[in-house]
Amino acid sequence: MSFSFKQSGLATCMNVTNSGFHKRLISTICSRSSFSPCLNLQNPERRNLSVSKPLHISSIEKINEKKTVFECKAYEADKSQPIEVEVKSEAAKRLKIGIYFATWWALNVVFNIYNKKVLNAYPYPWLTSTLSLACGSLMMLISWATRIAETPKTDFEFWKTLFPVAVAHTIGHVAATVSMSKVAVSFTHIIKSGEPAFSVLVSRFLLGETFPPSVYLSLVPIIGGCALAAVTELNFNMTGFMGAMISNFAFVLRNIFSKKGMKGKSVSGMNYYACLSLLSLLILTPFAVAVEGPQMWAAGWQKALSEIGPQFVWWVAAQSIFYHLYNQVSYMSLDEISPLTFSVGNTMKRISVIVSSIIIFHTPVQPINALGAAIAILGTFLYSQAKA
Repeated sequence: MSFSFKQSGLATCMNVTNSGFHKRLISTICSRSSFSPCLNLQNPERRNLSVSKPLHISSIEKINEKKTVFECKAYEADKSQPIEVEVKSEAAKRLKIGIYFATWWALNVVFNIYNKKVLNAYPYPWLTSTLSLACGSLMMLISWATRIAETPKTDFEFWKTLFPVAVAHTIGHVAATVSMSKVAVSFTHIIKSGEPAFSVLVSRFLLGETFPPSVYLSLVPIIGGCALAAVTELNFNMTGFMGAMISNFAFVLRNIFSKKGMKGKSVSGMNYYACLSLLSLLILTPFAVAVEGPQMWAAGWQKALSEIGPQFVWWVAAQSIFYHLYNQVSYMSLDEISPLTFSVGNTMKRISVIVSSIIIFHTPVQPINALGAAIAILGTFLYSQAKA
């Protein structure tokens, strides 16, 4: 009968030759086995015992009546399984990001559909924009009051840095709504896919930033595709076109101000957008009253109710709620993903909105117009890759 001691080759072995340790090991094995007489391991050829891990008897093989083989293997008693944990953690993170993206796109599509329905029946984009911000602000105030969401810890400096971001956000929001009140949803989003061109131009000439040649080259299909789509648009409207362009410029400024002003702030993405909505609402309300006014709103409301019926109220509520939700989810996703991944997701979002709006509203699209849209969107994707 003999013993065979095995150990992991991954660790550096510790050579143990102490005879006292050797004897104690033999006596321990003998005392724990039911075999008799005690095993003789005093063979000088096998005096050296290499031990690097705790030992346990993993198997007993009986070869014949005179020889039984004990196989002792080392196991890592203090080692967990980090690889499996990391794989599970990475899979959970990917699933979470996937849920964010799917929710973001779905909410954005629903918002655009209801927003266009409301604007078709009630062409008052300033009030519509105000209601979207008011609904989101009310939702977050209730969430903070009931402690569903954690109340953000802010100070005067926070609101001071947030103010230019809110001004740019307000302008961009109103301009986009004005655009969609004049042209098809698909056309507005095709023009808004040219936002990276504005980002590069503003960063280059106002901030003095430089970019590699690949970034500038990626702007060619963006600008060319948007131009082709605009020229071939069947229901072209200059107000709608300029609204989308102004929205692009405003949102680029919003992103720049946001990056500069929010460095080192500990406010979460959800609460950051909630604070942005509150401040934007305060900025927009007096302008909405001055441009359109309660008298126009009341007359238009009565007309829309008489033509559409009570479901018009649901349209207004839905577009307001979904506007806040899709923006909130997009800001929450920024806490989990890189700006590059967010940019790619934003490009895919535009594709989903353009395709769904064309199907639902039966928007007539010429092949050359679709080609322009495809080129612009492809350019946006190439830009996100070059910017990385």
